[in-house]
Amino acid sequence: MRFPIRSVLPGVVAAVVLASGTAACTYKNSGTESGGQAAPAARTGGGAELVDGSRTEVALVPGGAHPYFQPWKAAVTSARKTYGLKAVTFDETAEWDQQKQNNLLSTLAARGYNSFGVFGVSPTDINSTFADLRSQGFPVASLGSCPAGDRNEADFCLSTDVQLAAHKAAKAAVEAMGGRGTLVHLTGNNVDANTQLRIKGVAQAVKETGGKVKLLQTITDIDTDLQTAQKAVSDLMAAKGDRITGIVATAYNPAVAAADAVSTSGSKAKVIAIDDDAKILSGIEQGTVTATVVQNPVGQAEIGTWALALLQTKQCTVRDPGVEVDSGSFVVDKANVSDYDKARQKKTAQLKTEFADKILSCG
Repeated sequence: MRFPIRSVLPGVVAAVVLASGTAACTYKNSGTESGGQAAPAARTGGGAELVDGSRTEVALVPGGAHPYFQPWKAAVTSARKTYGLKAVTFDETAEWDQQKQNNLLSTLAARGYNSFGVFGVSPTDINSTFADLRSQGFPVASLGSCPAGDRNEADFCLSTDVQLAAHKAAKAAVEAMGGRGTLVHLTGNNVDANTQLRIKGVAQAVKETGGKVKLLQTITDIDTDLQTAQKAVSDLMAAKGDRITGIVATAYNPAVAAADAVSTSGSKAKVIAIDDDAKILSGIEQGTVTATVVQNPVGQAEIGTWALALLQTKQCTVRDPGVEVDSGSFVVDKANVSDYDKARQKKTAQLKTEFADKILSCG
């Protein structure tokens, strides 16, 4: 995301923080844990039916290129048609760099975009970006990831509760392992606040076994690209493969790499992945992947765009500015792999009602 060519974000330090499409620290208002992707046209209460979006231009801006964000493209395009918005765009920088993201946001604002849904590159610095955008009169949503700490300068954050999602994944791994054995955790950038939350979620699930499951190793900084993840997993299996009972991957590329490694090596390790890459879903169907925990990127884009339009038109305001809302996470296994998206659709419908009735105040 970027703003006008002038230096709109003088206080922001350039940072490279890779995140895997996930979420915030605390949730002042959280949704239920069951999932969904709702039809935006569903009726809502509290006057939250958009009256006129013909002057609203929404930009969704991830922190950089990553497969997680691809569903945002279709979702924001669909929202434009549904709500009659003037324009929408999905734009990203080639590199995960906070200053470059700021520059992009400046450029988009100069081109006329007046509402922003942003996955910040740096959770520790993104609040400066949000504050700058809002000072110019633009509504801002933190989508897919909330700022680190207990303060959010965006109007609202709609994101996965990553600690909860990681806990679900680790619990599924423990169950698949028969409640005992050794577990390895594969995840993203160690300095990312979301990674630390995922580490806490996995550690919590291991602790709940009362010592029956041991956490053999947590491997961070391997979500840069698939090649990095593949090398790390290959090295892990070569060195410790015979000692591993379960693998929980809480970042996208490590999940795909783990699924591949177990499939090709003949390892008996139970793999719990994240997100719904085709290889992961195929692995579940074939039995080489036990389960995955999917998130709700379409719901983030759908509800985020709709809510931004309501804020931009001044039809609604946020009751508790900076509120953080869980967009949902869902365990998918062989039993529900063919129809799990129904749960996400249900969750998105619930989110729209929650925003209309609790998050927004509409005249």
